[in-house]
Amino acid sequence: MLERLENIERRYNELTEEMMKPEVISNVKETLKLTREQASLKDAYEAYQEYKKVTTNIEEAKEMIKDPELGEMAREELEINNKRLEELNKEIEILLLPKDPNDGKDVIVEIRGAAGGDEGNIFAGDLYEMYRKLSEKEGWKIELIEEEKSEAGGYSLISFMVKGENVYSKLKYESGAHRVQRVPATETQGRVHTSTATVLVMPEAEEVDAELDMSEVRIDITRASGCGGQGVNTTDSAVRLTHIPTGIIVYSQTERSQIKNKEKAIKILASRLYDYKLQQQEKELGAERRSKIGTGDRSEKIRTYNYPQNRVTDHRIGFTLNTLDRIMQGDIDKVIEALITEDQARKLRGE
Repeated sequence: MLERLENIERRYNELTEEMMKPEVISNVKETLKLTREQASLKDAYEAYQEYKKVTTNIEEAKEMIKDPELGEMAREELEINNKRLEELNKEIEILLLPKDPNDGKDVIVEIRGAAGGDEGNIFAGDLYEMYRKLSEKEGWKIELIEEEKSEAGGYSLISFMVKGENVYSKLKYESGAHRVQRVPATETQGRVHTSTATVLVMPEAEEVDAELDMSEVRIDITRASGCGGQGVNTTDSAVRLTHIPTGIIVYSQTERSQIKNKEKAIKILASRLYDYKLQQQEKELGAERRSKIGTGDRSEKIRTYNYPQNRVTDHRIGFTLNTLDRIMQGDIDKVIEALITEDQARKLRGE
């Protein structure tokens, strides 16, 4: 463990020196690459600095115990530092677990109304609002990519980008089918209906992640569609990209400029291809894939939102909270933390 921490410390300091070089400062791409690498090491580096400080304190306290006047104070100091060292060892054990290389990335999220018709679309809109409010709390920025509004409310499809610090590390567990149980506004008999919406979270692809050969992409320029009103484009600025080898289709219409829509569509297509590549790799791993949280079957029912009982249950880890009202306002932190903790526990057990 100490050898790994020393290597992390050495690399962290090397990166600091690298980023001070004039040729690096003038290269935005290289600066970003080095900054991200250093950010991935920061927690372990800081934990090691505290580890060294605490072990020094322990050695000094052991020496002071021999002093008749300072002995009692030294024993208290030793007890405090020994307890902190025990905590640090557990924290460092988790920090040194193999990291998902995508954890620090921004994400693209797609939410679709699924089973339940109008109610499924309305629930898709509720989930979007939940993630939007969570993003506000976390200081993340949301950029709308595509929306297909439902006449009854909500969306048959809404996709958006979430930008911020370590977004994928927290939202990657959200992919899957989300089930809602409640009385729809249109239900006259007061019966509880069950509907679903699906969520797909993809890490944003960087240039090195997915090589996009534009000769394999068909580009179609169309007029933006929508529910009407002043916000709908009346010019041919919407862009649809079709990746011929995989059949993946991407549509971008939120920008008024055709060029900007094309740029956004290319970025989305690259991320879709990267996600496709990750899914293929995970399928090859077979049973190992099923033991992981957040990388299971995209059609798997992962969570139920029960409105009559104000209850949310995450079925992957058997975690339940009776605070649905607060969760739908973006207070989903406890659910995400429980998923992260269980994921770490499984990795520590070697699963």
